[in-house]
Amino acid sequence: MTTPGTPPSPARTKGGELRAKVARLLADRPADTLTIGDMARQLGHSHGAVRNAALTLVRRGEADQGGTGQPEFRANTKTAAAAQTAVISPPGTHSPRAQAATARTSLPAATTPRQTGPIRRAGGQLYHPRELADLPDVEALNRLRDADVPVLLYGPPGTGKTSLVEAAFEDLLTVAGDGDTTVGDLIGEYTQDDAGTYVFQYGPLVTAMTEGRALLIDDATLISPKVLAALYPAMDGRRQIQVKAHKGETIKAEPGFYVVAGHNPGVHGAVLTEALASRFSVQIQIGTDYDLALALRIDARVVRVARHLAHQVELGELGWAPQLRELLSYQKTEAVLGTKAALANLVGIAPVEDRDAVAAAVIKAAGVKKIAPLTLGKQLPASAARRPPGSTGSAHRGRSR
Repeated sequence: MTTPGTPPSPARTKGGELRAKVARLLADRPADTLTIGDMARQLGHSHGAVRNAALTLVRRGEADQGGTGQPEFRANTKTAAAAQTAVISPPGTHSPRAQAATARTSLPAATTPRQTGPIRRAGGQLYHPRELADLPDVEALNRLRDADVPVLLYGPPGTGKTSLVEAAFEDLLTVAGDGDTTVGDLIGEYTQDDAGTYVFQYGPLVTAMTEGRALLIDDATLISPKVLAALYPAMDGRRQIQVKAHKGETIKAEPGFYVVAGHNPGVHGAVLTEALASRFSVQIQIGTDYDLALALRIDARVVRVARHLAHQVELGELGWAPQLRELLSYQKTEAVLGTKAALANLVGIAPVEDRDAVAAAVIKAAGVKKIAPLTLGKQLPASAARRPPGSTGSAHRGRSR
């Protein structure tokens, strides 16, 4: 007999089922943009689980993400196909990653790097490796993985922490952490299938452990320490966890299982606890490579502004500076809307408390008299609104006489 509120006897379900459900929901509403909350309410899953599913679809190019504050998701041409395909296999589907069964205590002498750049990530974007300990960063991370040395990457948002991990590990699973992330988002939880039956959906931690895959805990320091504690037995000498919610099942880590985490020190609510820090033997600071920005042909004046603002941040005089993500966004905006609009947008995306300093730096570098956030102006006349780009309207006025 089942007590009220207790799920029926669990059955294993196909991996990636929730992601397929999210894809199906988006595909069924191709004209709509849906928030995490919208989808969580309709699917009956936790916000954290739905967020992870939606972000995975975006990384795979199977959905589009927008929204300047709360993220919004929309179907694209690949979403319908994703709705029919599970994107994460259940535990044991794939063979564990081939590597030594036990961690090495010393690394071999440096040989020709296995990874050289640029490297194309799963979503199609190129990653340009940087130097780390006299090695390409992706090679250094692979060697640390072979030696089972967990890594914590820390630095401002937009500096390429996630991109580096995605470039280094093709078998990567990702948990997008925040204050709402639960133990169920890591290990798994009961979900209700289309027939109304409760089944246990394994989480990314279990999948990574049983398939010997890499697991990125992104924004780990936004996750409650009590939730993160569920991860620790998998990282220490035990290399196993107990899934109390699923009959107390014991999950053991296969060779190749590896954890890397991301930390944004300046983000509100991010707390690097001693318990978390002690689990990561190597901690690597990640900053923006402004030389790379120049090599990518981003406006040299804007790169100079970013360097200057970053120096002020280091001195504690400012709280924000454009990172590579913002510089790449500037480049795209400039190509579409022009330099003036792109500069205005660069000022507008700065935090309000730092906006004046950013505007002053842009004015000085760009040689403009005034700059303000990108803002809608007065309403255009109906004839001007219909006019094709570049048209002066003189021919229309001539016909009207």
